[in-house]
Amino acid sequence: MEKHIDILIAGAGISGIGLAVHLSKHCPQRQFEIIERRESFGGTWDLFKYPGIRSDSDMSTFGFNFKPWQKASVLADGPSIKNYLSEVITENHLKEKIHFQHRVISANYDSAIKKWVVEIEDASQQKQIWITNFVFGCTGYYNYDQGFQPQFPNQSAFKGQFIHPQHWPENLDYKGKKVVIIGSGATAITLVPAMAKGGAGHVTMLQRSPTYIASVPSIDMVYDKMRKVLPEDLAYKLTRARNIGMQRGIYALAQKQPKLLRTLLLKSIEFQLKGKVDMKHFTPDYAPWDQRLCVVPDGDLFKILREGHASVETDQIEKLTKTGIQLKSGKHLDADIIVSATGLNIQILGGIQATIDGKPMDTSKHMLYQGIMVSDVPNMAMIIGYINASWTLKVDIAAEYICRLINYMDKNGFDEVIPQGNATELMEDTVMGSLSSGYIARAADVMPKQGKHAPWNVTNNYLADRKILKNAKFEDGVLKFHKRTDQLDQKPRLVS
Repeated sequence: MEKHIDILIAGAGISGIGLAVHLSKHCPQRQFEIIERRESFGGTWDLFKYPGIRSDSDMSTFGFNFKPWQKASVLADGPSIKNYLSEVITENHLKEKIHFQHRVISANYDSAIKKWVVEIEDASQQKQIWITNFVFGCTGYYNYDQGFQPQFPNQSAFKGQFIHPQHWPENLDYKGKKVVIIGSGATAITLVPAMAKGGAGHVTMLQRSPTYIASVPSIDMVYDKMRKVLPEDLAYKLTRARNIGMQRGIYALAQKQPKLLRTLLLKSIEFQLKGKVDMKHFTPDYAPWDQRLCVVPDGDLFKILREGHASVETDQIEKLTKTGIQLKSGKHLDADIIVSATGLNIQILGGIQATIDGKPMDTSKHMLYQGIMVSDVPNMAMIIGYINASWTLKVDIAAEYICRLINYMDKNGFDEVIPQGNATELMEDTVMGSLSSGYIARAADVMPKQGKHAPWNVTNNYLADRKILKNAKFEDGVLKFHKRTDQLDQKPRLVS
């Protein structure tokens, strides 16, 4: 089967749904289709089912700019976010545009016809060929098949349940059981209070090293009060602007005054632990924002630890035993259930094998033009959200830029756009910046690289990006535009 479409969006998560709405609003002359390999929309918010799953960004900035999050909750749970996305799909008539259980096998850009030739496996496991003008990668950067799972010594000896949060068993019964959660990132600090409140006998967070954790209120009282005296739209805009400014301010403080921010974060934790837990478990040996800063609502983690319903150990694993974990310090942690919250694997373009005229595309050898378009690759863009602010902030401004670019091409009769790369700009750092987190370090051979200067450097600065992308000119000498000659006799080339 051969199908001709205009724009192919890969992924029906936050990025794909956001881009689709912007295309509907700003490029009504263009048609698009969305493919999603899963059975439902939502991406991360459909995949992860572990107890307590929630956003780690405030919802005033996590909501799309075209659909305000009009609830006072600062952080939202997974089901609430999935419901929000469902409303976006319904309100913008996207349901008929999404093809579920459709997986891209390969994508080859055929420069003779200036189109992408995409091989797709559909829900019936039948192969289809879709020919499209543009491919927009909206798959995030997680490998949805498998999380990062180190092999622990003697792992097979453990007789209890061993779980990775990415594959949480449905209806897991952990009531009254001893649970050890390995990890100290966003997933672990969410699971500890959720499982303790959910009836676990005792929960232990086992970490190799501490993480910076900030407590935020679960309800935005200022927004709640503003809504009562101001129009809803104005109250939301003021709250969103304030929170964007706060996010940027905290990150800037980490860059300029890391010792001051470290002191503030540690003093806050010390105050909440009230002497009941040793501060060594919350005192990292790196500066704030060298790794991602984690947040907990109303200090729920510290409260659970304070009250003794959970505990934390900072140690290394010697081996797993029949009944738990033997630590290098000599201590043994008894466990009925071990949760390996050890992180994620990075994958670009959802693992799509992309080629250009049959030559493989290695994303780690490319840069991102304006943080959106892949260098030297025609008619392709990918949306990668911020590491230091809400993912959706980048989705909105990247989508608006893509729409402006398409409209510019339509106005001038162009069929192809290529951001022409410059090898002298290529750096070792990836577009994720200088974060030292394990999942980023493991992504060095997958993620596109930073460039030394604009438009190739990715700053992770929303306020700067918003201004740059809104005002960016397309006649900059970097973007190369071409028109399609009459190629009616040309047959598209598929490369598997």
